[in-house]
Amino acid sequence: MQLFDRIRLGLAVGTAKTVTAIVKQLRLGAASVLPGEIARRLHPRLLPLLCEQVRQGVILVVGTNGKTTTSLLLSTILERQNAKIAHNITGANLINGLITTLLGNTNLFGQLNADYAILEVDENVLPLVLKDCRPRFIVGLNLFRDQLDRYGEVDTISRRWQQAIAPLPKTTTVILNADDPTLSYLGQNLPQKVLFFGLSETNLYLDEIPHAVDSIYCPNCGHSLDYQGVYLSHLGDFHCPSCGFEKSQPTLNSKDWPQILIGVYNKYNTLAAGLVAKEISIDIDTIFDTVKNFKAAFGRAEELTVNGKKIRILLSKNPVGMNETIRAVKDLQIQGKPSTTLVILNDRIPDGTDVSWIWDVDTEKLASIGGTLIVSGDRIYDMALRLQYSQNLANQSNLIVKEDLREAIETALESTEIGETLYILPTYSAMLEIREILTGRKIL
Repeated sequence: MQLFDRIRLGLAVGTAKTVTAIVKQLRLGAASVLPGEIARRLHPRLLPLLCEQVRQGVILVVGTNGKTTTSLLLSTILERQNAKIAHNITGANLINGLITTLLGNTNLFGQLNADYAILEVDENVLPLVLKDCRPRFIVGLNLFRDQLDRYGEVDTISRRWQQAIAPLPKTTTVILNADDPTLSYLGQNLPQKVLFFGLSETNLYLDEIPHAVDSIYCPNCGHSLDYQGVYLSHLGDFHCPSCGFEKSQPTLNSKDWPQILIGVYNKYNTLAAGLVAKEISIDIDTIFDTVKNFKAAFGRAEELTVNGKKIRILLSKNPVGMNETIRAVKDLQIQGKPSTTLVILNDRIPDGTDVSWIWDVDTEKLASIGGTLIVSGDRIYDMALRLQYSQNLANQSNLIVKEDLREAIETALESTEIGETLYILPTYSAMLEIREILTGRKIL
């Protein structure tokens, strides 16, 4: 590295660390994005310089749903082996967030101290990251419709991934979801080593294909796929009767594996992280023990207790994600006893400004639970209308609309009896607001 480049690197690192200290000291936020953005402007090649220093390699985790949970599980497994991990645990998954994470593990000279960098990456940003990074592993969890105003349909993203991953060296291992037709097809057409994870548990099949289904057509020939069964959305056991394309063979037998937290979607997250850990040669007993003792990331099936009342926060930011949280809530009901559920819909940049996706959610199943449904958020009346249409005369919920979020939380807590669980289903920005209010004890 030339002297000028070293000076430039030192300036970028020093500035980033100064900005981080100021932001945290003034309590202006988590400082998970701004330091990296400023440092990148001072040194445009900062990301490749940092990635090259990771001793055992970079692990990129991508997909529409499950990135944070999968990354945290994998990080926890490796930390139990005394590995030094750089991990964007705050969920800042754009390039500036990745740089901020890596800078947090450097000294003032830009020397990185990390055995592994486990970075969750926004699905639309992956091609840009791969221009500057040669990862050891790429983990593709799923591709669902998410924020159509930003990304477009899943086949568009898949094509970008194909073009970005194919030129990578053979030293990169790609781990993909076999149950997702788009990713299964992608893996079958990559030159790198590709391993698959997926479910083999027919007892987990849904009774019917949900409304929020994205990719039921063959990615090879366009013919309708035949499904033996679906686990969630378009993830399932499939084959094409026209060209013969079929689900790839998973490396792991899902029946043998425990899972973290609740919900079928977390079985996928478990298998994805477990497969990477096995490839790194972590022993199976350590993996299983970590899975059984895993604690949720914030907002991802996270449990809190307020005045003796349990609260479970289930992030719901797109049709598939919300359908699965509704499924989990129904499964958690004790003998069909009605409960209180708080639904919060925002339309800010982190959430996606197009909220039409709520009409693809099977909210009828949420309404059928009964009990009390409380609605809040920036798009409160959109959500209330959707839930009102979901009601039926035979089993109506008590629908309450509260514009003020704090008032909505207070009402939800009052409606929840001691020993019962309040379920909160927020979009991303709403989840951050909820946690700040609850963990700050500001309403108590």
